[in-house]
Amino acid sequence: MSNTTQTINEQDQKSVTNKRYLPLLLLNYGFLFIGSLSSSLLSKYYFNHKGSSRWVSTWVQSAGFPLLIIPIVVPYYLFKSTQRKPFTGFTPKILALSIFVGFMSGVNNLLFSWGNSYLPVSTSSLLLSSQLVFNLILSVIIVKQKITFMNLNCVILLTLSSVLLALESSNDQPHDVTKTKYFIGYLATIGAGLLFALYLPIMEMVYKKVYCYAMVMEMQVVMEVAATVLASIGMVFDGGFTEMKREGYQVFDKGEKVYWATVVSNVVSWQLCFMGTAGMVFLTCSLTGGICMTALLMMNVVGGVVVYKEEFGGVKVVSTVMCGWGFCSYVYGMYVKNKMMKDRADDDGGGGHDSDDKNVGSYNPIEMTQIVNSSSSSPLHHLGV
Repeated sequence: MSNTTQTINEQDQKSVTNKRYLPLLLLNYGFLFIGSLSSSLLSKYYFNHKGSSRWVSTWVQSAGFPLLIIPIVVPYYLFKSTQRKPFTGFTPKILALSIFVGFMSGVNNLLFSWGNSYLPVSTSSLLLSSQLVFNLILSVIIVKQKITFMNLNCVILLTLSSVLLALESSNDQPHDVTKTKYFIGYLATIGAGLLFALYLPIMEMVYKKVYCYAMVMEMQVVMEVAATVLASIGMVFDGGFTEMKREGYQVFDKGEKVYWATVVSNVVSWQLCFMGTAGMVFLTCSLTGGICMTALLMMNVVGGVVVYKEEFGGVKVVSTVMCGWGFCSYVYGMYVKNKMMKDRADDDGGGGHDSDDKNVGSYNPIEMTQIVNSSSSSPLHHLGV
C-alpha cells in the first residue's frame, strides 16, 4: 500500500461516511460512559472507607498507562490491520507538547482528588459540568469554534445548574467536613473543570493533523506517563507509597484484599475514561467531547444517590434537569447539522469538505495527497508542531 493511500485511509477514520466511524465512536463513548461513572464512584469509595491520601488517588488516575499499549500494538502486530508502525510520525515538538499536557493533566488529577475527598459524588459531578462554559470560551479562542444557539443554550443551562449548587451549598455539606474544607473541595473541583476545559481544545488543535486513532492513543500514553511521573514525585515526598501499604494493612475498613481491588479497579476505570475522552475529541471536536462528558456527569449524580444514599433534594433535581435539558438541546442541534451535511455531501457526490467543523469529518483526497507529498514527513507539519 502506498503512503498516499495509507494516509488517506487513516484520515478517513474521522469521516461519518466511513463504515468504521460509527462503531469506533460508539466504542469510545462506551469507554467514556463506563470509565466516567465507575472512576467517580470508586474514587469516592476509597475516601469513604478511610482512604485518605490525595496523592494515592491522583496516582491511580494515570498509573494504568501500560493498558493503552493494547490498542496501539494489537492492530499492527496481531491483526495486521494497519500499515503504520506504532510511534512513527512523532516529532520533538509533539513529544514536548504531549509531556506538557501530561503535566497539566497531573495537576488536574490532583485537584479532582482534593475535591472528591471533601464533596459528595453528586455535588462534585454537577460542579464539574461548569467546565463546559470554559470549554466553549477556550474552543472559540483556540480552535475557532463557532457559537450557535444550541451550544450557547447548553452552556448557559449547565452553568446555571452549577450556580444553583453554589447557592445551596450549606444544605449539602457532609457532617464530617468543615465549611472550610467544603469550599476547598468546591474550588478544587472548579479548578479541575477549568484545566480539563483547557485540555480539550488544545488536543483538538493537535488532532486536526493526527491521521489515525492509534496515534491518538500513543500521545495519550506519553501524557499519562508525564502525569504519573508528577504523581509519583508527590507520592515520594508525601510518603504515598508507604501510605498505600499502611492503608491496606491497617486503615482501610474493608480489609486488605478489598483495598487493593479498589486501587486496581480505579486504575482500569480511569484509563477507560481517558481513552474514551481522547477518542471522542479525535472523532468529533473538543466541545462535543466536553458536552458528552457533562451528560455523563448526570449519571454520576444518580450513581452517587443510588450507591452512597446521598441527599437528592430540590436543588439537585432542578440542577440535573437543567443539565439534561442543555445536553438534549445540543444533541438535537448536532443531529440536524450532521443530517444537513450528509445531504449536502450526497448532493455533491460525496466530495464535500467542511473546513470549519471536524464533526462531519469529510476529507478531500487531493488535499490529503498534497499533505503526504509535502516536504515534511510529520503529519502535524501544517499545524506548526
